[in-house]
Amino acid sequence: MSASSSQRPLYLAGQVRELDRRTIEAEGEGFALMRRAGESTYEALCARWPGIRRLCVLCGGGNNGGDGYMVAALAAADGVAVELVALKPVAELEGDARRAAELAAEAGVVPVAWNDELTLDGELMVDAMLGTGAQGAPRAPYAAAIAEVNASGCPVMALDVPSGVDVDTGHVETEAVVATLTVTFIGDKLGLHTGAALDVVGDVICASLGVDPQSHGDITPVAWLQTREDLARALPPRKPSGHKGNYGHVLVVAGAPGMGGAALMTSEMAARVGAGKVSLATDAAHVSASLTRFPEIMARGVRGAPDLATMIDSADTVAIGPGIGSGAWGQAALQSVLDADKPCVVDADALNLLAREESGGHCDDWVLTPHPGEAGRLLGMSTAEVERDRPAAVIALQRRWGGTIVLKGAGTLVYDGERLTLCPFGNPGMASGGMGDALTGIIAGLAGQLGSLEEAARIGVLVHALAADAAALDAGERGLLATDLASYARTLVNPQPVSSHADHA
Repeated sequence: MSASSSQRPLYLAGQVRELDRRTIEAEGEGFALMRRAGESTYEALCARWPGIRRLCVLCGGGNNGGDGYMVAALAAADGVAVELVALKPVAELEGDARRAAELAAEAGVVPVAWNDELTLDGELMVDAMLGTGAQGAPRAPYAAAIAEVNASGCPVMALDVPSGVDVDTGHVETEAVVATLTVTFIGDKLGLHTGAALDVVGDVICASLGVDPQSHGDITPVAWLQTREDLARALPPRKPSGHKGNYGHVLVVAGAPGMGGAALMTSEMAARVGAGKVSLATDAAHVSASLTRFPEIMARGVRGAPDLATMIDSADTVAIGPGIGSGAWGQAALQSVLDADKPCVVDADALNLLAREESGGHCDDWVLTPHPGEAGRLLGMSTAEVERDRPAAVIALQRRWGGTIVLKGAGTLVYDGERLTLCPFGNPGMASGGMGDALTGIIAGLAGQLGSLEEAARIGVLVHALAADAAALDAGERGLLATDLASYARTLVNPQPVSSHADHA
């Protein structure tokens, strides 16, 4: 399944190394590629920090270190004072890295061997220590150098990947360089956009170095990075003849006794993103509050499975889980929904009830939306194990449970068994109660309009994150509430058509 043209392809380190190898083979030598990497990096450096006069470049061995030597050579030739710190002795460098070190020497740069007493001197640090091939916790002397870079208080530019980050998974084993800007080469990397990596990569620029990864048909992107333009593609203006029957009837099954807030938030979001009709099956104690706040939502108190049957039959999509609890009410509600075999979005307490089942539970017509803790329970592993390799976890969840999986968190991942999509939007203000309930309602509300649960999951995640970003931009991240997202989400699902003259900056 191909992604929309607006989305950006993401690759694994091994794939990009293969592209690197093929390019070198086609060009007859690798130094030209290293020179282009150095030039692209220095160009980005000058654009971000114009007028920089003192630079500290830390170089390891291999091609990543060689790229650093190229940056040092270019900066010195440009009149910048360069302190070059060699984590690996220059005499031990080989191949293109050795040639780059020689160019730096010709430009007047004298390497300083790393030692634990060294004080780094520069207005800007350039991290060229550990490249994409490094795995596990950084060892000496790199661990000490990483700590010193982070303690410097200076902005940092990382080459290809901040040292200490697993570029395939986004995992940080111990400590990684905290970059202000990461310039990655040839193809953008999956691990730069999810998990703990988001705390350290800063802004990410991909420099192609004249290589087009998508021209290599046998090297398929492992994931696709969403963009704002996906909204206009998925949500065109409605036809004048449209009516509520065209846009889906959502049934929200939520809110066991004492947990009515989740039911109201989920229902509101389904309505605000444009569902034709929204019904709410909840505990009878919550019906009055629902009618007072949202008279448009058809709320009904239910005691058990018999009360639910008619409501489920009339719905196109069911959202189940927010606030249903783990008791008899929630168990009966979930079983009724699953027995009806309707397209559904499953979240929160419903996920924990599923995880308690020892067998079964595989379905092709649902969306599961776990956070890392819920994902761990669904997979029988710890939260830390999920976060160590989020891409592997979302794939494992889909293989075990079927349907489409939304693995929430920093760099939310959506996988439907064919395509892995990554959402680069969202902010820490979303770490508040009810945000998952809002997402459940958004996805369910979009399902009838988009005609596909998979597409509703992808676009729903995007709307949710962008709405939170817009709300945070207006009033800050701290204190951001799930109910704040409703008006922003409504605006987002009515995107302006993209014209040929639109400013995409």
